[in-house]
Amino acid sequence: MPRIEGFEAYRMAMPRGRRPESIVVRVTGDDGLSGWGEVAGSDMCWADIEDRVGPALLGLEWELPEEVGGVGGLGGSAAASATDIACWDLWCRRQGSPLSHSLGGTRTSIMAGARLSAEPTLDVLLTRVNRLVGGGYTRVTLAVHPGWDVEPVRAVRHAFPAIALQADAGEAYTESPEHLKALEALDAYGLLAIERPFPGGDLPAYARLQRQIGTAVCLDPADLETVDTAIAMNAGRMLGLRIARLGGLTAARGAHDRALAAGWDTWCGGADGFGIGQAAAVALASLPGCDLPSDVTETPTATAVVTPPVAITGGVVAVPLTQPGLGHAIDETRVARLARQSLRIPA
Repeated sequence: MPRIEGFEAYRMAMPRGRRPESIVVRVTGDDGLSGWGEVAGSDMCWADIEDRVGPALLGLEWELPEEVGGVGGLGGSAAASATDIACWDLWCRRQGSPLSHSLGGTRTSIMAGARLSAEPTLDVLLTRVNRLVGGGYTRVTLAVHPGWDVEPVRAVRHAFPAIALQADAGEAYTESPEHLKALEALDAYGLLAIERPFPGGDLPAYARLQRQIGTAVCLDPADLETVDTAIAMNAGRMLGLRIARLGGLTAARGAHDRALAAGWDTWCGGADGFGIGQAAAVALASLPGCDLPSDVTETPTATAVVTPPVAITGGVVAVPLTQPGLGHAIDETRVARLARQSLRIPA
């Protein structure tokens, strides 16, 4: 049975201290092949990789990437999401299969969506949306919060009547009459969804809101149990699939499959990074249920550790299908150069 013989982790930072910070991991099998993964970095995540995840993987025997998360309770954490991606990449390289195909993807390209934070003025917001529309983006997600919700959504909808709009509430609302009035008012502007309206995944509140509005309520689930419960409660009609939040590609694919079977829409969220995380997000977004534009960001050429960099052309991202695994070569020299901390097991 194949066995993991080596584990490496690199804490990466953009030059001159700019964000983002990521943790890149590499797992090496007893056949000498390697797989790579990435997750947004934090002190807690690095400590989890150093103290628990890395040592648990060394010497692990496994047949399928779906098996790895069950070892020592590794599944479900941000740290485990990076190793889950790496094991999928390694397994696909062994099989000579693109990651997209191995996950069950059916697309050769995906549409990219973009997110905007709350802007200081409506004029600034409209200028930024106009720039995105000119760049070919077909969906824009606006950050909203109490006091900055109906007015910006109305302004963007009037200025860009054809664009697909989504509102990300960032868990900032309650079921107070004032907050519910604002959320219900957004229903008039043809939104794809209102994302994360309430704190803490309060599924009963999600269900009550979904009964009151025609716009889909979108969840940001952290585990498959939440997905199952939300579907059973009709607590929305859309899932945002974030690989790190769900603990890896295995769980994210499981959430997609449940949503597809229930008739819910899905899209994939891809965080900023050095290219490996974006490549994994592109593969996930190629799944048949991800009909909506997904949040996949470009990899800056100057700091990308993947070749070619993940690129968006006219709002479209190609799904790499000519190489096995992630579909990108990894620049190990650049990984080492950008790393400000590293770990190797065995040393």
